[in-house]
Amino acid sequence: MSLRVTFLGTSGAVPTTQRAPSAIMVNREGDRLLFDCGEGTQRQMMRHGTGFTVSDIFVTHLHGDHILGIPGLVQSWDFNDRTEPLTIHCPRGTADEIDKLLRIGGHSPSFSISIDEVSPGEAAHETDEYTVRAVETDHRVTSVGYALIEADRPGRFDRQKAEDELGIPPGPKYGKLHNGESVELDDGRLIDPEEVVGDPRPGRRVVYTGDTRPTAAVEAAAADADLLIHDATFADGHATRARETKHATGREAGELAAAAGAKRLALTHISSRYGADPSPIKSGAADAFDGEVFIASDGQQVAVPFPDADADER
Repeated sequence: MSLRVTFLGTSGAVPTTQRAPSAIMVNREGDRLLFDCGEGTQRQMMRHGTGFTVSDIFVTHLHGDHILGIPGLVQSWDFNDRTEPLTIHCPRGTADEIDKLLRIGGHSPSFSISIDEVSPGEAAHETDEYTVRAVETDHRVTSVGYALIEADRPGRFDRQKAEDELGIPPGPKYGKLHNGESVELDDGRLIDPEEVVGDPRPGRRVVYTGDTRPTAAVEAAAADADLLIHDATFADGHATRARETKHATGREAGELAAAAGAKRLALTHISSRYGADPSPIKSGAADAFDGEVFIASDGQQVAVPFPDADADER
């Protein structure tokens, strides 16, 4: 079951020739979820082949580099005769501004758009298989991050025990047991799932902070995260500036990832002042975090395997 993250825009507030404003596409088994939508996001989607069939947009806050791509994308969908509904999730108290943005220039979308305000801790989007939950962040305006959290998966099925010890013939009964149903064998024995199915296995967790200082809420949400995507606007030399503007340094992002026990750390929202060489940001993060750390780049695609994935599943 695939889960892929595509970084469409990784710059700070000022774009560069290498980095577009903030936007991240998450494709989970064909469900395309867009996190932030800076200007030019629709072109980045075309350029990097993510597909256009987005069902939900998750806005972290209303700064222009995170939202100014929405009206262009919506109007392009209109020109392409979109009929599927769209939901835009945004921090509580910001829906009116999102609605005004959608109608800029007198445009009136021809397809249904719902605007869903969320507070930290609330589920913004929920299915049987995963939930996207809002996370408290600390920026200069009302803001949230988002955590995509998959439901637990059934435990591993012990086929050898089923066949050799319990004498269960291969077939539909295996599927029923793996799905939590008891089965009756031809000899009258009743086999319960726990006899051949191990403990539930965790799903995957991807956390995107948007713009923020390090927060306890993000640390909690990123506990054992398979991928933490954290604001890393500055290197250590501009730590004071990071505090003043409510951003984070690479080192601070690394410290939070280490405290949370995250497996991988992606650094994004890179200030244009590091256009020639962002390595100091990564160096600070790597000093604090022993796991895999990388500075995200526009167009980069990252597969997120299950926590217990074997090498051939990666």
